[in-house]
Amino acid sequence: MIVTKKHLSRRALLRGFGTALALPMLDAMVPVFHNAAAAPASGAGSAAPMRLAFHYVPNGVNYKEWRPVGEGSVFEFSRILKPIEKYRKDLMVLSGLDIHPGNALGDGGGDHARAGASYLTGVHPHKTAGADIHGGVSADQIAAQVVGKNTRLASLELGCEDSRTVGNCDTGYSCAYTNSISWRTPTLPLPPETNPRVIFERLFGTDDLKVDAVTKARRTLLRKSVLDVVGERTQKLLGEVGPSDRRKLDEYMTGVREVERRIQIAETDTHQFKPDLEKPTGVPIEFGEYMKLMFDLQILAFQADLTRVSTFMYGREGSVRTYNEIGVADPHHPITHHRNLPELLEKIAKINTYHVELFSYFLDRLKATQDGDGTLLDHSMVMYGGALCDGNQHGHENVPTVLVGRGNGRFTPGRHLVYPKGTPITNLYLALLDRMDVHPESIGDSNGMLEHLTDL
Repeated sequence: MIVTKKHLSRRALLRGFGTALALPMLDAMVPVFHNAAAAPASGAGSAAPMRLAFHYVPNGVNYKEWRPVGEGSVFEFSRILKPIEKYRKDLMVLSGLDIHPGNALGDGGGDHARAGASYLTGVHPHKTAGADIHGGVSADQIAAQVVGKNTRLASLELGCEDSRTVGNCDTGYSCAYTNSISWRTPTLPLPPETNPRVIFERLFGTDDLKVDAVTKARRTLLRKSVLDVVGERTQKLLGEVGPSDRRKLDEYMTGVREVERRIQIAETDTHQFKPDLEKPTGVPIEFGEYMKLMFDLQILAFQADLTRVSTFMYGREGSVRTYNEIGVADPHHPITHHRNLPELLEKIAKINTYHVELFSYFLDRLKATQDGDGTLLDHSMVMYGGALCDGNQHGHENVPTVLVGRGNGRFTPGRHLVYPKGTPITNLYLALLDRMDVHPESIGDSNGMLEHLTDL
């Protein structure tokens, strides 16, 4: 039972000059004598809304080093997944899921483009390098159309690798396919935002459409930290809430200030990614720091309930990023055509493991962030994986998939589940959306809701 003296709106904002700072979930937002255990799992009025996140890794994996040993609750974490073993009780590894629409189906080459386009849609994209692109509506956007009505942003699309969205990027397929996993309509992809400053402004700016571009630019140059802008209002609020809420507010605002500070440092860094390529404003040079900054922006967005749906592309399909920080100087995509050469397979495994290590940071932040009567990890469903199994064969069967989070108690985690050959990954999306009280008849090539996610 939670008893509070002051009842705040869940949509309460601290407003200032060009700033609208949303608040995290506070005890003061729960009505007096509210029974938290009786709250619905998600949606308007829930003390702990469900969050849904898709984290996408490109170019396939070294599957031998990915797949766990054993099934059910008795399994051993593989080398690649070892960094998240500490979350054994909060995750499931799902094997056997397919993305059949990612295959050629008579269209020849272009598996990387089809991978990105079909991953969340379950639809085989129309092969074109022109303006007549056509795919499907992605699972995240089906969810956002329903739960997005309750938040400032319906969804958040993030990435760490910018790319053009027009032209030919993969043997006759438009760059829009390789650069996007989120599709609002079959003809409208949502390219990920890669600039942390732009994301920060989306989350905490007022988005006043009546203000012209020059004035907005001047405000950005002149204004102080967003927390300085709303400081007086914050102090007033701190005096009106209880000790627990004061601690939550302090942690949240410390997080906002730290993210803003890191963006400001990145903006003043004059280094370049490589010769003749200027660094976008607000992007850290080190990939690991870049990723962590993007993770923290997602945490803030979930913590303040600014959105409940997000996608994050660690890289676009066909990515040629190098990973010198882990001793891999070769471009990512070419080495995935490994031809079973041990030295190339080892480099792929290093990249795959590094990605999971970074993903572990995101899980740490979810676990450490209080949210209502639990943590963000308790109230989230986070899917990590990709649309290619082996990059050498361009296989879209048995794609790497991990599901993390307790989904408001609607999962039985701690297991490695192996599904029959031919099980569409879209069946998993139906199950995830069902737990958000979103009920489409189908998603792409789905043929039923994925089973056993709550079985013992």
